[in-house]
Amino acid sequence: MQKDNKVRQAIFSQRRWFTLGIGLKRWLVLSLLGAGLVGMGIVFGALWLQQQGWLPDSIFKFVFLQDLPVLWRIVLPLFLGGAVVLFAIARLGTNLVAPFRAPDQDVVESLYDYSRRGRGPHIVAIGGGTGMPSLLRGLRPYTHNITAIVTVADDGGSSGRLREEFGLLPPGDFRNNLAALARDETLMTQVLQYRFGGAVGQNGKSELQGHAFGNLLLAALTGITGSFDEALLAAERVLALRGRVLPSTLAEVRLAADVMVQEGETAVLHYIIGESLIPKAGGQIQHVYLEPHDVRAYPPAIQAIFRADLIVMGPGSLYTSILPNLLVPDLAEALRRAQAPKIYVCNLAIQPGETDNYTVADHVTAILQHVPTGCLDIVLANDNLSVPAEQGGGKTIYVQPNRLPPTVPEQVKIIMADLVDEERPWRHDSQKLAQAVLSLLSDNRKTSNVMPKR
Repeated sequence: MQKDNKVRQAIFSQRRWFTLGIGLKRWLVLSLLGAGLVGMGIVFGALWLQQQGWLPDSIFKFVFLQDLPVLWRIVLPLFLGGAVVLFAIARLGTNLVAPFRAPDQDVVESLYDYSRRGRGPHIVAIGGGTGMPSLLRGLRPYTHNITAIVTVADDGGSSGRLREEFGLLPPGDFRNNLAALARDETLMTQVLQYRFGGAVGQNGKSELQGHAFGNLLLAALTGITGSFDEALLAAERVLALRGRVLPSTLAEVRLAADVMVQEGETAVLHYIIGESLIPKAGGQIQHVYLEPHDVRAYPPAIQAIFRADLIVMGPGSLYTSILPNLLVPDLAEALRRAQAPKIYVCNLAIQPGETDNYTVADHVTAILQHVPTGCLDIVLANDNLSVPAEQGGGKTIYVQPNRLPPTVPEQVKIIMADLVDEERPWRHDSQKLAQAVLSLLSDNRKTSNVMPKR
């Protein structure tokens, strides 16, 4: 039974050679045509030699199969010659693509997957933090046309130190998304996310302690190339990315927020500056701002938005990962004018210090308070709340789904789906999320998944 399955799988794999759009058949036909022309030259050369008396009749009869019937003289060379050409092309293809395919993957499967992903939809993901890589990881098998637009407002940890010491745009969020799009994602994630430990230096503490290797790599590439955006292009080549990672702006910005903090019996509004300090204020975020507020968007990010077939905001921290991108005026205006559907992927769980007690409607209301009308079409939210909160060792507090208030524009709809990672219920399942997002490109949505607004 297992042997029969392997045979069927091998036969199905060979059928990939004839798949439309894979870009092989035209060159196969051209190779056969070239071989035929070479054969014609050999035939005419042999006939001329025989006429000149330089080719013995016995050799001539043997080479041109004179002792066989005419039908065999036609069929046999065509069959054997075609088989030799196909075998040679297959072996040549194997050797050429060997450095670029998985060891257990067939050549034609590698070529088919590459061709299919190259023709995949153009998807723009906007956000940052640790949430968006789960989306990119899920989309990567379906398309190479992925652009991640990442916030540059991070000022904590290793990113904050590099930002202060070298004037570098914070590399942390870029590192996470580069790892998610890398060709060998498992290995690259381990390498890029590796943090140097507590080796003791001359002053009792290593200068590298706490730094992630990926952050240092981007810092080094910035020094080599001369700019952060060129460093990202270099990293794209070094890591063989299945997509692009772009900053929302090249300007040095800081995130600020109005936070309502309860002090005794009085609620006091504080103005907090610093992305890492906002969640620590211990209050309720009212509004977030960029300082300065009039920065220009990174032009390739604007171009990607206008070329997109689908635009996805999130998942990620609402106030410190997603909204900082949307506060860049040019980017928000491009988002408003873009023809592609604009989706917000709501977080599965509340984020302490940012979205305590938030429902799906609260997330949507917060976004609409910060962006122009027309920047949001669909809200994708999780409806699987059955996974125990203690699963995976956490204490997940789910974001509760609910209907949108009447103040939300009529064109904004909520689509519910099972998006939860059952091992870590505070995170999205990459495959579930990617399939839900890609299904939104189709007009055949199941109406049972749509929650009425009113």
